[in-house]
Amino acid sequence: MGGVTLLALGNGAPDIFASLAAIGGDNSRIGLGAILSAGTFVSAFVVGSVAMAAAPFSVRPMPFVRDALFYVVAVSILFVIYLRGEIVFWQAVGLMAFYAIFVVVVICTEQVKGWDSGNAKVSEPEASDTKMPGNIDPTSLSTVDSKENHCKDHSVTGQVIHWLLMPGEVVLKATIPEVDPLKWNRAYGTANVVLCPFFLLYMFSSLVALNQHIIFLAPSLELPLWVLVLVQGFFMGSAYFLAVKHPPESGHLLAVIVAFVMSVFWISFIAGELLGCLMALGRILGVSPALLGLTVLAWGNSIGDLVADVAVARVGQPAMAVTGCFAGPMFNMLVGLGLALTLRTAKDFPVGYKLDRHPGILVAFGFLVLGLLGSLVVVTCSGFQVTRSWGICLISWYLFFMVVSAVVANMTSGLTFR
Repeated sequence: MGGVTLLALGNGAPDIFASLAAIGGDNSRIGLGAILSAGTFVSAFVVGSVAMAAAPFSVRPMPFVRDALFYVVAVSILFVIYLRGEIVFWQAVGLMAFYAIFVVVVICTEQVKGWDSGNAKVSEPEASDTKMPGNIDPTSLSTVDSKENHCKDHSVTGQVIHWLLMPGEVVLKATIPEVDPLKWNRAYGTANVVLCPFFLLYMFSSLVALNQHIIFLAPSLELPLWVLVLVQGFFMGSAYFLAVKHPPESGHLLAVIVAFVMSVFWISFIAGELLGCLMALGRILGVSPALLGLTVLAWGNSIGDLVADVAVARVGQPAMAVTGCFAGPMFNMLVGLGLALTLRTAKDFPVGYKLDRHPGILVAFGFLVLGLLGSLVVVTCSGFQVTRSWGICLISWYLFFMVVSAVVANMTSGLTFR
């Protein structure tokens, strides 16, 4: 249940805000291309890499078939909408509703016993298997990590990386409240009180004008709203600095909520800047926006899935890694892209939102569906065993997809599609 809700939200946050930035900026070609290519990357290249790292291994029949079929149906629904060239409000809401249905089905199937009584047997870790490969006690990892980190911090490379990352860390700590009392810092806590209200105001600048003048103290004195927020934050921060000398014993829930909202702000801000850089890079190099979405943006948003899933597979949980390779991309497509399209169509309601047509997007749809169907058929016919040979086929399939996408983008460069 957590894998299709909270874990999917955490892993899919960059994709969600990249979709919001793309659709909000009328770049549906980049948004669609990134979501579809990321889905192909995860369901083909990442699954293939997991197979190469841990194959052969078994997967649970019911969850595997359920997730793969739902993903295929979801892609097919989006494909039908794309062929129409326009999406309306109720269709965008329907995409998110379809994921809600998927979550309900997951809850129901996980509670029913005996679904996985098929041929496949997934070995569960025994009590004696609590040690890592190579008979390494997991409890010793923290000691090893601390020693490694201590050595890295005093190395030349570690010092250089530390100083390069320091400006970004200072900005993040000054704007995102620390929720761990052991890591609480009085100076950063004061900065949070001063700066968080201003950044929250900036987040909702589309609803409230930052330069809106408001009477302050006297009728003849009018100041912009953002100045008043900073002044108020300064006085609140001063009071906080004088009054609070130890980690607060209350208000943890508020700190967690503000930290979450500010994290969302920074992810959204970075996603928007990344999209702007991609557009500028495309204009400079003459590269199609669709190709940029299919490659750079998709890789940037999905490289974390590759590292995490391969790491999970190497510690003996490859089936878990494969399960995340279907639910995660489906969440990004239905909830991430669906939310972006819902907000866009709600803004233009009752007029629909036009989707940019491009052969590269059609190619991405085709490769994604065929790859999913191939995994569904091959793994099922193999007794729900994932083999190394199928992993090689999946990686080759994704590389072939990249070649075809590049050729299509080159052939259609400068052409307009309606």
